[in-house]
Amino acid sequence: MAFGAGGGSPDEVKGDINVTPLVDVCLVLLIIFMVVTPMLQAGVDVLLPAGPHAEKKPGETGDLSISIKQDGTVFVGQNWIPDKDLVTYLRAEYQKDPARKVMMKADKRINFGKVRMVLKAANEAQFTGVSILTENQQAGTEMAKGRM
Repeated sequence: MAFGAGGGSPDEVKGDINVTPLVDVCLVLLIIFMVVTPMLQAGVDVLLPAGPHAEKKPGETGDLSISIKQDGTVFVGQNWIPDKDLVTYLRAEYQKDPARKVMMKADKRINFGKVRMVLKAANEAQFTGVSILTENQQAGTEMAKGRM
């Protein structure tokens, strides 16, 4: 007498679903998302200030990302640029594509003088469109709309 894995006869159709391939596919997708997600952010990660009137990120994918970290270091894209070379570097970037806009991310814990210095450098490099990125403050948005 032979016994099947399902407890019935060997000719009986099994009604169980094999979930092993489903788990394998889900794990592969999870790994792909874990690898790709950090690459979606442009520039260096900083703690952005929150504002009640923050809107969806303006701009396009080819825009120039300038980040100012808490210690005052300035990054253009992923490249660290010393303060003395910032205007020269931004002029070279402007010459590559004058239609590009600048997206500036500044850590909320730094002195505004550093932000002013970077804005001045972008102005000297002839960039006309500079946006300062902030995070959306939910309660402030609701108050601004008169819902609270």
